[in-house]
Amino acid sequence: MELETVELKVEMVGIHEKRLRKCLSKLRGIEKVEVDANSQKVVVTGYAHRNKILKAIRRGGLKADFWSAQNELLSAYASASYGNLRFNNFNFS
Repeated sequence: MELETVELKVEMVGIHEKRLRKCLSKLRGIEKVEVDANSQKVVVTGYAHRNKILKAIRRGGLKADFWSAQNELLSAYASASYGNLRFNNFNFS
């Protein structure tokens, strides 16, 4: 099996990154795990099959799916609009 990079969207808050890393540490062949909590993007590099990686994360109780172009757009939109959030006439900038 060759080295593969798998991009995933994982719904995470706070301590979920620790749980995610624990789930992936049980899989053989994982070389590197990169987590971007802001965009909820996880990049896993290793010799494990992409479906096994996804299954391991879901088994750990986290919502996950393969990253898509749509996630890229949503992530860019969220980070661009984050600077000017308004809730009930209160500014958060």
